[in-house]
Amino acid sequence: MSMSVGDSEEDGPMSEINTTPLVDIMLVLLIIFLITVPVVIQSVDLTLPKVQFEPTITKPENVSLAVTGNNGQCQVYWGQTPVTSKELLDRGVAKLKSEIEKAGGMAAASAPGFELPEVHIRGDVNTPYRCIGGAIFTMQMAGFAKVGFISEPEAGSAVARL
Repeated sequence: MSMSVGDSEEDGPMSEINTTPLVDIMLVLLIIFLITVPVVIQSVDLTLPKVQFEPTITKPENVSLAVTGNNGQCQVYWGQTPVTSKELLDRGVAKLKSEIEKAGGMAAASAPGFELPEVHIRGDVNTPYRCIGGAIFTMQMAGFAKVGFISEPEAGSAVARL
């Protein structure tokens, strides 16, 4: 380390910058980054399924919803009928109750082989996510365990599991 003690010949301001504190700080930051980067980069190795798309098996008991959103307003259609959030919840609960009663009650509904109806949602490409998320949440609150999306595959894509 060097230190400049004023010369008697020159009483003006010192024009040299002492870089030693800057180098010390940079070395400390370098050591901190070398320690923390491996912790941040840790990840879990996963093998995700490679599926282009699977055709939907439409059963009469499944619920088909269409969701659109224009000018900040969300609109949900049960089949072709527009419904509010409350009506959607009420219809969902009624649909599940009727399917369970049709199966013979709760004992028959919990038997192997019985499947609850699913919800299939068609969302317009320009619909805000909050509209689609609201429909998903409402149908899950009604008791539907399976909620899926209906999409339009790109032209020429194959229907196969890779």
